[in-house]
Amino acid sequence: MLVDSHCHLNFPALSENLDSIFAGMKQNCVSHALCISVNLPEFPQVLALAERYPNIYASVGVHPDYEEDREPSVAELVNLAAHPRVVAIGETGLDYYRLKGDLEWQRERFRVHIRAAKEANKPLIIHTREAAQDTLRIMEEEGAGQAGGVMHCFTESWEVAEKAMEIGFYISFSGIVTFKNAKMLKDVAKRVPLERMLIETDSPYLAPVPYRARPMNRPS
Repeated sequence: MLVDSHCHLNFPALSENLDSIFAGMKQNCVSHALCISVNLPEFPQVLALAERYPNIYASVGVHPDYEEDREPSVAELVNLAAHPRVVAIGETGLDYYRLKGDLEWQRERFRVHIRAAKEANKPLIIHTREAAQDTLRIMEEEGAGQAGGVMHCFTESWEVAEKAMEIGFYISFSGIVTFKNAKMLKDVAKRVPLERMLIETDSPYLAPVPYRARPMNRPS
């Protein structure tokens, strides 16, 4: 059986087709999925799915791309993470691709999530895009290894993967690893030990080859 370690089942493209989604998971031996929080206003939707379906779990966090969202406190994240169906903090991290300018608020948000994960004793789900060095630096400065977690939708170099694993993190590969131009990522995937590797769909995004032309990705 397989576990989809990162998907967004509460997003409309998927939430409106849950019967089909779960049938496809069963048919393709996907036994469990982790539904990822990207902001606090929609967190109740994520949690409701985890409470309703025994094979779905939830995370809690605010994505680094959600610039206009209010900043969560450590105490707030720890309180929400106390729910038994919440198994991780995130998704959090840094994204210098989508957002430009003074991103100190993004780095501070990341630090808050790391501190919350350590206090809640739950792993982190880390997003990093064109920000690998700052991501690793903050992980080390904040002691992210005490919480552990996963580098989600990994697209960085082997050196970044190696450093993340040294800190205590898993490396998760999405459908991007099937793309024709993902030669560097394929090499990284060959080198990551299986016991340190996770898989994910990040659905409804990033459909793998040969399904890229479909309107949406799904856990199956």
